[in-house]
Amino acid sequence: MAFNFDQWVDRSHSDSVKWDKYRDRDIIPLWVADTDFPSPPAIIDALQQRVAHAVFGYSHPSPELIEVFTRRMLERYGWRINPEWLIFLPGLVCGLNLCVRAFTAEGEGTLAPSPIYPPFRKAAKFAGRTQLPVPLTLHDRRWLLDFSAITGQLSGKEKLLLLCNPQNPGGTVYRRQELLEHHEFALAHELTVCSDEIHCDLLLEPGCEHIPFATLNEDAAQRSITLMSPSKTFNIAGLGASMAIVPNPQLRQKLARARSGIVPEVDILALVAAQAAYQHGQDWLDALLSYLRANRDLVTERINAMPGLLLQPIEATYLAWIDCSQLAVDNPHAFFEQAGVGLSPGLDFGNRHFVRLNFGCRRELLSQALDRMMLATQALMPN
Repeated sequence: MAFNFDQWVDRSHSDSVKWDKYRDRDIIPLWVADTDFPSPPAIIDALQQRVAHAVFGYSHPSPELIEVFTRRMLERYGWRINPEWLIFLPGLVCGLNLCVRAFTAEGEGTLAPSPIYPPFRKAAKFAGRTQLPVPLTLHDRRWLLDFSAITGQLSGKEKLLLLCNPQNPGGTVYRRQELLEHHEFALAHELTVCSDEIHCDLLLEPGCEHIPFATLNEDAAQRSITLMSPSKTFNIAGLGASMAIVPNPQLRQKLARARSGIVPEVDILALVAAQAAYQHGQDWLDALLSYLRANRDLVTERINAMPGLLLQPIEATYLAWIDCSQLAVDNPHAFFEQAGVGLSPGLDFGNRHFVRLNFGCRRELLSQALDRMMLATQALMPN
């Protein structure tokens, strides 16, 4: 089946967070991480059938959903998951917040990459926990964690290491040896590890392989909580279906206790969508990845031709982490907004000299945005 990712879907009056931010303004929204593509037909069909049933009472994950997800993990990663390890959540962000609350106590702290997806930072703040940033530095044009930079800053009260693989916003897919170094650090400092792997299906660079942290060895499995979801992959983030995979029964009990009475069960339509995505969405995903690779290549070529901007290679995700440090402006986010392009401010991720661009959109719109950015940067150049 052919899928048309160039199809125009008007989201401007659809209660979209992404598009309503600039409603009735000539600003192209390329910020928050959802895409503008219609979800796979199999998901739409499954949802329509469930809606036609017309009863929306309390529900739970079906045996079929659990089976298709665990089979997917086995086939893709050789990871044999026991169904009792699964805790279903109505979104990955609540998983981050639950982990901070479940695995740190008052006076204890967390560690997280920097720059990083803003909810990592907010989760610690909301829980009243400290967070020590682990800097991401460039190695052969890839963003990697530099644990040596924080060796002298550890207090011994850190209990939770938050990881993100593939990395958001930098797009790195961590290799096995790099993940083993993460594990060695966690082992040496007796840290529980929460690994956000929500972008694991969105690998763009040929030869890259996603390796779940928990599959490294038995110790990694027993100290980890892995967060996954079909939401970014199949553009169903607004439905909210995520999975926490927790092999260790003590950690699983703590996480379940932290969510009790506070976090609701997953919505019935979200469960239907997740099952359809994993059962019947692969052809669509293959086509999507091909389209996103072309978008990534376009963004990389165009951004690196703009004066004052630099974009490193993107191995995964549909997000571009753009270095604006050589651009003669104080606030690059506001600068591009004035030029008619709405990006995510780097300050939210931990570095004000960057912006994040979401290229999960039709190519014509992306090209228009890049044209505006080119004109704006060129206008800063001396005559």
